[in-house]
Amino acid sequence: MQTTKTPVTLVNADGLILGRMASVVAKKLLNGENVIIVNAEKAVISGKKRSKIAEAKEFLEVGAPKRGPFHYRRPDKILRKTVRGMLPFKQPKGKNALKKLKVFIGVPEDLKDQQMVSVEEAQAAKLNGPYFTLADLAKQIGWNQGE
Repeated sequence: MQTTKTPVTLVNADGLILGRMASVVAKKLLNGENVIIVNAEKAVISGKKRSKIAEAKEFLEVGAPKRGPFHYRRPDKILRKTVRGMLPFKQPKGKNALKKLKVFIGVPEDLKDQQMVSVEEAQAAKLNGPYFTLADLAKQIGWNQGE
């Protein structure tokens, strides 16, 4: 019996717009590909930093600590949840797609020498207005880098 290996796409999030990259990744996941995202903290969010941070802090107040909803502060978890929001994660195909996603802060040692893909339509260089990185947002809402 021969097993077919599903293709693995390694995406470098450095300088990519968060939402646009997440939508492309979600589509790849639904098509059955395994996706690994590295440099999650270097993904870019467009908009004014002060207003986006205020929005995030307001969102953190929703819910109860023991009952949820639970809000992540780590950049890799924020990026993963952004992709999850673009998947039908309550259906079996969405759950299976989400299992094929891995997100890392930085680049792990075993992935350093592999070929990385950059999503052209999500390049931050195309932005005309203000933008900041996901690491900046995470630090402002309480990310302790020692975790």
